[in-house]
Amino acid sequence: MSPHDSRLPDHPTTAGRHIPDRLTSPAARALKSWEALLLVVAIAIFIMNAMASPWFLDPWSLSDATFNFTEKAMIAFAMAMLIVAGEIDLSVGAIIALASTVMGVAMSAGAPVPVLVLLGLGTGLACGAFNGLLVARFGLPSIVVTIGTMSLFRGISYIVLGDGAFTGYPAGFAWFGQGYVFWVVTVELVIFALAALAFGILLHRTNFGRMVYAIGNNATAARFSGIRVDRIRFILFLLTGLMSGVAAICLTSRLGSTRPSIASGFELEVVTIVVLGGVSILGGSGTIPGVVLAALVMGLVTFGLGLMNVPGIVMSIVVGALLIGVIALPRLLAMARGR
Repeated sequence: MSPHDSRLPDHPTTAGRHIPDRLTSPAARALKSWEALLLVVAIAIFIMNAMASPWFLDPWSLSDATFNFTEKAMIAFAMAMLIVAGEIDLSVGAIIALASTVMGVAMSAGAPVPVLVLLGLGTGLACGAFNGLLVARFGLPSIVVTIGTMSLFRGISYIVLGDGAFTGYPAGFAWFGQGYVFWVVTVELVIFALAALAFGILLHRTNFGRMVYAIGNNATAARFSGIRVDRIRFILFLLTGLMSGVAAICLTSRLGSTRPSIASGFELEVVTIVVLGGVSILGGSGTIPGVVLAALVMGLVTFGLGLMNVPGIVMSIVVGALLIGVIALPRLLAMARGR
């Protein structure tokens, strides 16, 4: 053995000394995640709102704040899975309008509350199935299809209602959007929590979720791997339509009326929640916990601006700026690393 060989055990290489530093624990990775950043942002916004308004920390005010995000977040969970798979649905607000209109027509005919709920869910499913059929069966681009159906579904609502509105929903129907399960815990918040749990399990703990990620990363490779890509896409559009129907029930119940302009602009806010939650707009990555935190951030921002009497148009500007900023941030970071 040469003199150099004899020193090897006592003088490990530079690479050997640094290998342990590269091994990070799950807790360390979690602290560096996008979800951790969102949690910090949510806490900071909460503190700023509490300092800006003396009424913010009132339990009933906090309960009211949940209405700023629960209905949109219900759709965002399904939309997140759809975007992870590389697709998008821009017709969700129009689906709400059409579902609400169908429920209004049935209410005018004297339908009971269970029938109204079934019609709301059924309309959402039918709209989702129509979108899914055009995308999965005929291979049309989802962004083009859903821009078209956005005009189609809302146009039907305008034809039925014109400048009018449906009012006078049964008292029992108000429970979905105005009821409380316990103290300040609203029915909508419970539905939001159950939906978050269900979609979290579906995306992160099932084979179906793994197939969604595979399709989003490379649909062609997923198809050759035996995954029924078109079937998965169709199911995802069904889920988005279904959750739009759930949101339509809650929103119509909370407002107590149906107008053709209901849920206008929901598309932008839902997509903003999803992208802010860390879901790549190009597909293939994202988490449901991130969407939950993004919904909380959006709700706190809009509610805080509302307490300060900020006009609605300014809130729209804030939402648009958030969407552009979140999409641009990864590219800016990549350019900074390149330099």
